[in-house]
Amino acid sequence: MCRSIKRLREGSEVAPPDEVREAALQFVRKVSGFRVPSRANEAVFNEAVADITAIASHLLESLVVPARARPA
Repeated sequence: MCRSIKRLREGSEVAPPDEVREAALQFVRKVSGFRVPSRANEAVFNEAVADITAIASHLLESLVVPARARPA
């Protein structure tokens, strides 16, 4: 659905907060169909970005990532 959203976790490395927010913004733009919301929709648009940013951050911080086996 959102091909422009890049992967936000690579192994145990998590993207910085600004990249998580940018991904949330792209998602809301795609779902809503608006690149920039009207004044009437601005508050709910920004609220959705904040909510999705928080949920994505929680997910990324909570994932259990198994340690890769290291060669001897």
